[in-house]
Amino acid sequence: MAGLLRNSRSPVAALRRLEALRLEFGPDSGAAKSQLLRSLARGRLGSRQTLLRLHEQLCFMRAYPDDRAVLERVTAMLLAFARRSDLRAHSAAFADSGIAGTRICYRFYWPTARRLASLWPRQLDIDWDALQDQRPLSAALALLVTPLEAAWLRGRNPDLKTAIAKMNGEKIGAAAFLVRRIEAMPGEDFTHEAFADALDTPMVITPGPDTPSRTLSWHAQSPVVFTHAPLRRNRPDLRIEIERPPRAVRAASHLEGAHLIKLALTALVTRSRDIDGIAYGNPRDVCIAEDSQGLQWAFIGLVPERRQLLRASHGFVTLKNGVPIGYGQMDTLFGCADVSFNSFDTFRGAETAWIFSRLLAATKAVLGARAFTLDGYQVGHHNEEAIASGAWWFYYKLGFRPREAATRNLANAELARMKIKPLHRSSAATLRKLAADTMVLETQGVNAPRWEKLADLGSMAAGVIAAIGGNRDTGLLESSREAIHQLGLRNLKQAGGNPADARRAWDAWAPMVALLPLSRWSAGERRALADVILAKGVASEREYLARFDAHPKLENSIRALARI
Repeated sequence: MAGLLRNSRSPVAALRRLEALRLEFGPDSGAAKSQLLRSLARGRLGSRQTLLRLHEQLCFMRAYPDDRAVLERVTAMLLAFARRSDLRAHSAAFADSGIAGTRICYRFYWPTARRLASLWPRQLDIDWDALQDQRPLSAALALLVTPLEAAWLRGRNPDLKTAIAKMNGEKIGAAAFLVRRIEAMPGEDFTHEAFADALDTPMVITPGPDTPSRTLSWHAQSPVVFTHAPLRRNRPDLRIEIERPPRAVRAASHLEGAHLIKLALTALVTRSRDIDGIAYGNPRDVCIAEDSQGLQWAFIGLVPERRQLLRASHGFVTLKNGVPIGYGQMDTLFGCADVSFNSFDTFRGAETAWIFSRLLAATKAVLGARAFTLDGYQVGHHNEEAIASGAWWFYYKLGFRPREAATRNLANAELARMKIKPLHRSSAATLRKLAADTMVLETQGVNAPRWEKLADLGSMAAGVIAAIGGNRDTGLLESSREAIHQLGLRNLKQAGGNPADARRAWDAWAPMVALLPLSRWSAGERRALADVILAKGVASEREYLARFDAHPKLENSIRALARI
């Protein structure tokens, strides 16, 4: 250890030595890292690349601190990072890096733009340099303002940036002004989303004291567990780990849930990413699974109006000592979760396989999943990042297997080549063939469904709606009334909760109810189905999953209909 500290007078040399100690944890590691951090806090780094390396090393060490001294020093350096003179010298080059004090440019989708406009209205601007043609936005804006202003926009065609500043009074950013005008349109949020996403307006978040950054992103309420021993780098047995529950599962308060959604949003915005399970996150439906060694997951349910009909979607953010180190989504039904799992680049190569294994255990504890699927995109289908990382073999070695025989044969052929020639690696072309198939991990007798076949229920529902009444609107209304009658309700006032959410869930499920063999169900089973449907509109979709799983006939009936 002492040898690593020699010749570390220059900041660049100190950084190289700190990086060499990245995965070293033991009795002397904390003191050695603290000494190097002191040197780096005072020193100036000359290039953009070395400064970025320091930033990523600090973020990693905030998630994996050796001791309190390291934690305090790393935290202080991150809090001061935006004020570094060497960062200011390269600030333009760090646009879109997510580093504190720098700009973030992106074409944000509607739900994310709306949240950003609510949280940081002054900093959310239009990226005028990226707006190549102002005419579509100018024409749309004329629909969002008063008739007099619209006549001015159409008749005089003023410079759009100047026009928005005049109408806005420069109280908020131009993009926040646009979002608020769209929110004020007649119609529901789906209408607003279609309007906004069709415009595809480039936006920019200008830096402010608390604007999104990876630098200052952590959950202050999370416990911190110091790392004194080498990280878990061996390969876990998923089937054993799934059966080992997390240490605790608790529902977050509304306030903490909102903070965790903001934290997850920040983690994605600063990396130019988006996912429905976080974009449509519901602060009333956030559940925290706490595991050992400072590992946590915040499972985030969707707001009722954005939920799927059958599957329950939950976004999640992976926290290590409060630091977001990854994210994803679980789409759950039939005791099976379709998994989207991502680790942020900064934290890869540490203990990813173990974190994934504990995620599955947490998913079982929170959502009741006992089998898991990975769709093709997750392992490389139309996803070159996954191809480059060899994601398919990562999951295969953990126990996931392709569903189709042809894919299994291809995998076996590759394994045979590796046995003969240990240095053999699958080509990108081979990985793309492997990734075209779904991978599954089945436990405790749960059969992983073929999710794509659920879409066929839509064709059946279209026939049901068309066969009822004189037109489509009549058919939808009659199917909802018939479902109420079939399931033994007098009206939806019996449901409790938010009447609008109950009505939305009921109307969406009504064609599904018409497809089920209710004549063979008892009155109690039909009433239990009503409870399942109404649970789609309650605060937490975990209640829906629990009621669905407890229904004696519902799963088998839907599987039979969709032939899955």
